[in-house]
Order: sequence, then C-alpha cells, then structure tokens
Amino acid sequence: MPKLNFADPAEKSIPVWLTGAKQLKTALLEPKAPAGLPAEALRFAAATSFDAKPGRHFWFAQAGGAPGVAFCLDEDAADPFQPGALATILPAGAYRWVENPQNPELAALAFLLGAHGFARYKNLRQRVKLAAPEGVDARAVESMASCVAFGRDLIDTPANDLGPDELEAAALGLAEHFGAKAKVIRGKALEHDFPLIHAVGKGSSRAPRLVELRWKPKRTRKLTLVGKGVCFDSGGLNIKPESAMGLMKKDMGGAAAALVAAALIMAGNLDVSLRVLIPIVENSVSGEAFRPGDVYRSRNGLSVEIGNTDAEGRLILADALALADEEKPELLIDFATLTGAARVALGPDLPPFFTDDEALAEAISRHGFAVNDPVWRLPLWKPYAAKLDGKIADLNNAPAGGMAGAILAALFLRRFVSKDASWAHFDVYGWTPAARPGRPEGGEAQAARLVFSLARERFGTAKLR
Repeated sequence: MPKLNFADPAEKSIPVWLTGAKQLKTALLEPKAPAGLPAEALRFAAATSFDAKPGRHFWFAQAGGAPGVAFCLDEDAADPFQPGALATILPAGAYRWVENPQNPELAALAFLLGAHGFARYKNLRQRVKLAAPEGVDARAVESMASCVAFGRDLIDTPANDLGPDELEAAALGLAEHFGAKAKVIRGKALEHDFPLIHAVGKGSSRAPRLVELRWKPKRTRKLTLVGKGVCFDSGGLNIKPESAMGLMKKDMGGAAAALVAAALIMAGNLDVSLRVLIPIVENSVSGEAFRPGDVYRSRNGLSVEIGNTDAEGRLILADALALADEEKPELLIDFATLTGAARVALGPDLPPFFTDDEALAEAISRHGFAVNDPVWRLPLWKPYAAKLDGKIADLNNAPAGGMAGAILAALFLRRFVSKDASWAHFDVYGWTPAARPGRPEGGEAQAARLVFSLARERFGTAKLR
C-alpha cells in the first residue's frame, strides 16, 4: 500500500496564505480592505498587477526576506478540496498553511492525494509536502490517503499487469496486511456454485474466480461489501467499439472501491464483522465465450437469458450478491462500474446510488456531502421491473430499448437480494477524466470514503485491547 505522509515536523516549511480571490481583488482596489495577507504580499500583488483569480498563486518576500506564497480560493465554490491544488502547482519542498482552511482535514487529504502520482511506468518529479495542519489527526488523514491511493493505483494499472491473478493478489495482500482471512473459489467449484461468474469469465485464458475476505468474524454486527472486478471488458461477443474500449482497464473500479472501503474500515478498527466479496473476471472474445441468447441458472436459482454479453457486470454481481444475502448482513453494499447510462444522467463526478431503504438513503447522501465524496439517489422504479422478464428465462440481463439503463441494471441486481435487506448499489464511474484539486486524472475509488464514514457512524469504533 502506498505511504502518503505529511512533512517531517523538523523540516523547515514555507508559509502559504489562503485568501479569497474576490477578497484579494477588492484589497488591491481598496488598500484598506482586509485580505488576510501580510502587507508585503499586498504590495507585491499590486506592483505586479496580479490577476486575483481562483487557483492562481504568487510568491513574495516576507519582512526579512523569507519566501511566502499566496493562493487564491474561490469563495463561491463548495469544494473543500480546493487547497489540494497546491500539490500540483508548487515546486518541490515543504509547505504549511498560515491559517487553516474551513475544513482542514479534507483540504489536507486533498493535498496528500494531489501529491501522489501513478509512478509505475514513468519517473515523476519530486513531490511537494505539507506540514500537518494544526488540530488535524495526521495519522488518520495519512491512513485515508494511503488507502485511497491504493485503490487509484489499482484502477490506473493496465490489464496486462492487472489481470485476475494480480487483482486477486492485491485483495489477498490487503487481507494479510490487516489480519483478515481470505478464500478464493475457482474452477469446478466456481462453475457449480457461481455459474454466472463462471459464464462471464470462461472466455478468457485468465480464469475467473471469487475472492472472499473476512475480518473480525466473531463480532455481532455484520457489514458486507461487494465489488465488480472485471479486469478488462471487451464487451464479449457483443464487442465494444474502439471508442468505448479504451478505458476498460477501469472496469474493476468497483472492486477497487470495495477494497478501499474495506481498508479504511479495518485501519479504523470499526466495531463490525466485515465481509468482502470480489467476483473477478476478464470478459474476452474466444470460442469459449458466452453468447447472446445463452441461458444460465444463477446461484439463487433464477434463470438468466443473455440479451447482451456487454452487460456482464450485473451477472457476476448477481451471484456475489446472492451469496452475500444468504448470511443476512445488517448492511450490504455493492460498488460497480456498471452502466454508461449513469454517466449520461449524472456525469463522471456524481455517481448514482440505489436503495429502497429510506433511512439508509438519507445517511448515504448526508455522508457523501460531508466527506466530499458526493453521490445522488436514483429510483428503483418498480414499474420498469417487468422489462427485465426473459422470453425463455426468468430474467434478461439487457432488455432491448436502451432507456433507463442504470435503473434497469439496479432492478436486475435487486432480484438477488432479499426484500427486507438493507442494501445499496453504487453505479460508479471509477475515473477522473480531467484533473481537479485532490483528484488527478485517472482512477478514483468513488463512494469508498463515504461508505467508511457511514459505517463509522453506524457501527462505531472498537476499543483497542
């Protein structure tokens, strides 16, 4: 797991003043107006005709000649990650905030995440460091940043280096790190007990499997996380067009999000029995690949007619959710890069979630916005459920029509979870297409931090013995 740390307290750091762009612009026009900056900074900005806009910064000499930095914030933006932009625009060195931003914990997290780059295949420039802000639990923020970076690195790794074997190894390594027990189901056992997972993955030379992690199984309250682990999705025999295949290394983004949430829960020692299920496949084209029109019996007995082999994620999740539901956990959550329809509806930055548990829906929304990991609820619209009826089977995985794709996918998954289960489904994108503060372009473990925050509130933290 990557180690993302604050600067050594003994390291000399350069002070950074955070100021509102509008406030600074006013101060430059009216010298008596406060801007929260030292007089030297205001004089330098005025002398250089600095254009005070959000995201811009300038260096100045403090009284005595020591360097300082001023950074402009957008007062109208609600993004607490704004100060994290400094991690990508400042030269190598150690820095500290003179005054904390409004949410120093999230701002510091954004800085650490912004300073971390995916360096597996290329040398990156030396990164900047931030002194731990006053009043912030440095260890907790560093731990969270490291867990999130772990998930991002998984998603960023291309499929030639992150296939089913490597994703399994990452999950098992995480289990070993936190003392969790792990089990892997593959081969004939997978084919017999999890026929949908086997059907999707049998077309690849890299065998499908189901990875199960268990942590603190004797604790009474139970939480189960399920993550879609499609290491590459060609679309199968319904092959994707070139434009849709370029980012399919990220189709295991649901698995990455589940593993990040699990890592945060275990690192935080929450008072819960945690189970993680990761169905892992590669959806490939071969003579062994499953076909449109095929029918398979799922783990819970429902027969599924294959309407489209590119709707494979819901198939592997169906078997995993059926297994999870058999144990009747108090809370069941799945993460999946499931539908393009979700992105059409809400874009890449705001994943939809689905649940028919009203109290859970409220909590998810509240925690998402509280920790700057936002999501938006879409309905499990029951009148659409009939569209999933198969002609020769109980269900069709991809009925014709194309409308309400994200809702239909969620309704499909709902058939594999008990009616009384407290269950939520996150249809994540798993990717940041354009860099933003604290979110470099690339993989993103969406909804993982909010699930950790939700679990911490719901289950509490166990006392250390």
